[in-house]
Amino acid sequence: MSELQVGVIGAYGRMGRMVIQCVIEQEGCRLVAASDHFGCPGIGKDAGEVAGLGTLGVSISDHTESVFQDSDVVIDFTLPEPSLRHVKMAIESGKPLVIGTTGIDDAGKAIIKKAAKKVPIVHAPNFSVGVNLMFKVAAEMAKTLGEEVDIEVIEAHHRHKVDAPSGTALRLGESIAQATGRSLDAHGVFSRHGDTGERNRADIGFATVRGGDIVGDHTAMFAGDGERLEITHRASSRILFAKGALRAALWVVEKKPGLYDMQDILGFR
Repeated sequence: MSELQVGVIGAYGRMGRMVIQCVIEQEGCRLVAASDHFGCPGIGKDAGEVAGLGTLGVSISDHTESVFQDSDVVIDFTLPEPSLRHVKMAIESGKPLVIGTTGIDDAGKAIIKKAAKKVPIVHAPNFSVGVNLMFKVAAEMAKTLGEEVDIEVIEAHHRHKVDAPSGTALRLGESIAQATGRSLDAHGVFSRHGDTGERNRADIGFATVRGGDIVGDHTAMFAGDGERLEITHRASSRILFAKGALRAALWVVEKKPGLYDMQDILGFR
């Protein structure tokens, strides 16, 4: 493929604009279509101008079906409900889809998994290479430390984030749980208040912070007797998520139908 034709859904949003920037700057890629929801103030505007990069000749449309028709691969950073509609469009068009939307519930994930039997889909809680390396390292730390530590996951995001804990924090907890033969259903503790009693060592605790313009901080804490180990990732810009999503698009476009994430793209499994 000489030039990858990329479509972006959610083009007027913060992540959409950064994805557009990455597509334009990536050699061998071309932005051919962009869309956002009906009534969005970006409808009819040039996608390049919205991203602060000058005129591209690609207008942001509210006709999302055309994004799939015109593109080789589509990148979606929107909301859970529209993302699931876009999964159906991917099936109808036969086009690969990269989903960066967070907060999709278990029922939604089941829909995505079923759709991936027909088209290749990348769905990841976080497209940062560093975060995905953190998943791997934290799992190894948990496996090595065994039952000698208490494990806590702490995350912080901006005040506008609507889901908690973050998808990244949950995936971090899942990585730790799988490495130690646990499950978040049985061992995840998502709130503490009042007289909680003594901590169960098998628990994996979660703490959530929301405030200001924090892009995303995640820490896995392994607290033992006499020592504490922590691994932390701090995102200072959303551009790394956009770069990761485009990397996923470049990778998935030649894959067979299936459900993939960044762990697959980075060769961690």
